[in-house]
Amino acid sequence: MKPANISKTSPALIPYPNLLANTPYKNQKDDDPRITSVFRVRVDACDRLWVMDSGLADILGEAIVYSNPQILVYNLNTDKLIRKYVFRNEDSQQHSFFANIIVDVEKDKCDDAFAYAPDLGSYAIVVYDFKKDKSWRIKHHYFHFNPLQGNYNVGGVNFQWTDGVFGIALTKPNPDGSKTAFFHALSSQSQFKVNTFVLQNENEGKESNFSAYSLVGDKGENSQTSANFIEVDSGVMFYTQVNKDAIYCWNTNKPFVNENLVEVASDAETLVFANDLKVDYEKRLWVLTDKLPVFLIKGLKSDEVNYRIFVAPVDDAIRGTNCAP
Repeated sequence: MKPANISKTSPALIPYPNLLANTPYKNQKDDDPRITSVFRVRVDACDRLWVMDSGLADILGEAIVYSNPQILVYNLNTDKLIRKYVFRNEDSQQHSFFANIIVDVEKDKCDDAFAYAPDLGSYAIVVYDFKKDKSWRIKHHYFHFNPLQGNYNVGGVNFQWTDGVFGIALTKPNPDGSKTAFFHALSSQSQFKVNTFVLQNENEGKESNFSAYSLVGDKGENSQTSANFIEVDSGVMFYTQVNKDAIYCWNTNKPFVNENLVEVASDAETLVFANDLKVDYEKRLWVLTDKLPVFLIKGLKSDEVNYRIFVAPVDDAIRGTNCAP
């Protein structure tokens, strides 16, 4: 994976959907929604942009709370906000932090959408039902971090994180309409799975239904992963390896064993902290790297390239590997 074009100047940035929406406020107004702090977004099959707004500003300082976490949904054809959902007080806890959002919807059933928002700080998943405009919080032991796997060495800095459930990747629909959700904690080397019908049922998803969630396997030493994403036609999951400055893949139709966990790309300079990745509807893999740990601990140097976006056709990325069908 190589950058197609490298520019020495930053491109002009356009606030989305407009500047006002990106200007923080202190008091929520339903007719004047604002965006406070967003780590990740997701575009669905219905041309909608889902934004997970943490509601927090200056998280490394005073951690100013402007609002409860909220989901904002925009129509990408008009750039208009079509839904704002503010999390209930009971959806969050003292150390909650929402840095990701996964959207579960099919193109011909746009109203039957669900969003899964992992709470990496308080080890839960908040599920949002778009049709019912309702949310609930699910807890499970598998959402917690592993205390033996919270040590990192990235970009020349050593640090420890306690981040729990972080990434969720969805398969194509099963015959009954459900999907398999593969999930993991960031500070962990384990891969887990659960049927999405369990998450979508407020009662079924409770921790009392412990056996509905299962361990898939161990990704190996130093295999802490931030984001993961499945290209649904092939069933290939791509996932980051932040301690290895690498991107890996696994064909979910094959056993979860070492020889099927394949390195797609690695680079100790350009792939320092691959923070997010996605596969678009043209079957292209996109990867964002941002040196986040370096920024937090040492600070970034303005004369270096600190942010990179890579793109590669999925077929090219897996050709000749055990990830290929």
